[in-house]
Amino acid sequence: MQWQNTVTIITGASSGIGKATLELLRKEGSLVYNLDNTPAKQPDPYFIQCDVSNPLNVEQAIKTIHEKEKRIDFLFTNAGRHLFANIEDTSYEQLESLVGINLMGTFYLLKSVIPIMKQQQKGSIVLMGSDQAFVGKASSSVYGMTKGAVAQLTKSTAIDYAAFNIRVNCICPGTIQTPLLDNAVQQFVNRSGQETSAVYTALDTAQPLGRIGQPEEIAKTVRFLLSDDSSFITGALIAADGGYTCQ
Repeated sequence: MQWQNTVTIITGASSGIGKATLELLRKEGSLVYNLDNTPAKQPDPYFIQCDVSNPLNVEQAIKTIHEKEKRIDFLFTNAGRHLFANIEDTSYEQLESLVGINLMGTFYLLKSVIPIMKQQQKGSIVLMGSDQAFVGKASSSVYGMTKGAVAQLTKSTAIDYAAFNIRVNCICPGTIQTPLLDNAVQQFVNRSGQETSAVYTALDTAQPLGRIGQPEEIAKTVRFLLSDDSSFITGALIAADGGYTCQ
């Protein structure tokens, strides 16, 4: 099987989409490392505490994995943070935090992993985008900005490294039931005064499929994009949003 004896790195895999993807790929037979600032609830020998917004942390984590495993086959840059705020309500500290994690963290991972994949002459990478790579949303200026940048980074990187048999794609989830969503909903409830249940109902009905997505659904799409089943796909932005952005 194509996943046997492979090494995968996922950032932010202690919860949400990252955790679902980690569990799925481990079932397939890949050795999956979790790079996260927060440990998973269960002890994991392949957990490395890492602040992806710190380039030295990222470099050391990748070096540790490569020295031990001698290869890195797959990378999923899942770690991210959300902020529900317009420009006036966004502090400089919040701006730096979101850009540092969502965008710079992605860049640092690419910069550390791509040279290894170049030596191997093979690799597959999935970057975490968002439906906001396609559309704008209210009170999401900085978050949307970071995800739009990740989308463009996907395209340029795919072109630059296609000759080395390295594919780079971007998964663009819509509204998914994760701790990130719960936090965003709570921020909205605090500002608007609306009932939490009413907000979730509105989110369900905003999707043409009539519901929000589950982490496991996104994990399966990531698996496809990483795998040889998508061998002729690179530089693509793949919407997984229940039809939200096709409206």
